[in-house]
Amino acid sequence: MTLTAAILIAFVLLILLTRFVTKKMYALKPRRHVDTPEKLGIEFEEVHFPTENNKTLYGWWIPASKNSQQAPTLILVHGWSHNLGRMLRYIQHLHPLKYNLLAFDARHHGSSDLDDHASMYKFGRDIKAAVQYALSRDIDTHKIGVLGLSIGGAGSVYAAAIEPAIQAVVTVGAPSHPADVMKYEFKKHHLPAPIIWLILKQIEMRIGVKYEEFAPINNIGKADAAFLVIHGEDDDVVLPPQGKRLSEAARPGQCEYWPIAGRGHSNCHHEPGFWARVDTFFQTQFKKG
Repeated sequence: MTLTAAILIAFVLLILLTRFVTKKMYALKPRRHVDTPEKLGIEFEEVHFPTENNKTLYGWWIPASKNSQQAPTLILVHGWSHNLGRMLRYIQHLHPLKYNLLAFDARHHGSSDLDDHASMYKFGRDIKAAVQYALSRDIDTHKIGVLGLSIGGAGSVYAAAIEPAIQAVVTVGAPSHPADVMKYEFKKHHLPAPIIWLILKQIEMRIGVKYEEFAPINNIGKADAAFLVIHGEDDDVVLPPQGKRLSEAARPGQCEYWPIAGRGHSNCHHEPGFWARVDTFFQTQFKKG
């Protein structure tokens, strides 16, 4: 065997190995919700609405208890590998504050359609689809906000840059760039830098869109919306500096940054004053409209 042939075989094997690692680490088996807002004594409507690639998304439409036509509307977005059931605790606290609420499953999650793979990019496009569905209801079209967790928050930033109807966004534990999250995860598995680079390239090719196009850090300043970026200072999934970088990429006066000491990736909502601050942020922005 010549040296050239040996190098070629080694390269092919490396490609196959990285594809296997990528598939193994990012395989998703959709999990459907167990409980619904009915458990909380809240009336809701099961809805289905279209998104890209002729796929359909599943969601819960929860009108405000009074004057739903004039009430603000919030789109609630779960994180990676979760489903809309993750948003029940948010529904429980936000519904009494007189919002219309739309929680939904992103593609490849929960009860929504499969679509080859999930990605931050698809989260963003699905959030745009959710906003378009909300606009089809009898609501105040000038009072639409999004609250997204983790990758749902990242997708919300991208969605705000491509959907002008979004006026205000709250993110909780959102990454500033998809590659940063994956690099951190790969390093925890002790993968060498060249392998990480190759995996990132393969994922980007599979998504079909450059990371830079939908990275939150590149889109927050493009959006007309205002932002409240919340990040736990003990977050070991999406490291706290990402939240700070995301907030600093916004235009002056466009973004509030709230780092919460002692909180991690999934428990910021337990912080005293969390719900009041989220409500105050949304109501302040909607009054401007």
